[in-house]
Amino acid sequence: MALYSDKVMDHFMNPRNIGDLESPDGIGEVGNPLCGDMMTFMIKVKDGRIEDVKFKTFGCGAAIAVSSMVSEMAIGKTLGEAMKITNDMVAAELGGLPKNKMHCSNLGADALRKAVENYLEGLKTGEKARPKAAAAKKGKLKHCPYCDAPLDSTLPFCLKCKGELIQCPGCGTTYSPNLDICPSCGEKKGSKETTK
Repeated sequence: MALYSDKVMDHFMNPRNIGDLESPDGIGEVGNPLCGDMMTFMIKVKDGRIEDVKFKTFGCGAAIAVSSMVSEMAIGKTLGEAMKITNDMVAAELGGLPKNKMHCSNLGADALRKAVENYLEGLKTGEKARPKAAAAKKGKLKHCPYCDAPLDSTLPFCLKCKGELIQCPGCGTTYSPNLDICPSCGEKKGSKETTK
């Protein structure tokens, strides 16, 4: 069985609606400090419906595919309908996602919701859309970012898949050593001794 569906691969290789919107009505940014994925969604609204969506995503293939799919799902929807798009709906539209990549579908739906909230907030305050800093959850992983197995916090690797893990000495966030900087505080890996 393939790790990713044909639809996931198509949206990863040929992402829809990628790029910037000139003068967006709403902007939403989210990030996952444990895997390093970051998503920014920009929306244009006309007559209470999302007329256009663009996104920028820094992350894995699943994160890019999710962003592309969420953007397609949102165009033409009312603001209320867009707010109801869930991670399960996104994963289903993509033909499924591996369990350890389901967090990507959460990020996509969350980024869209934040863009809508940013637009609605702008209606109240009269301010132009601008992103709010993505909230970063700090702390040790409870599940492996590679295989989603429960982790033993005393070990610097996953017992199931043997994936290596490190902890930022600056803020304590546990993350994959594949990242050069801590996704939570930005400290460079190796700038101090980094252990689990």
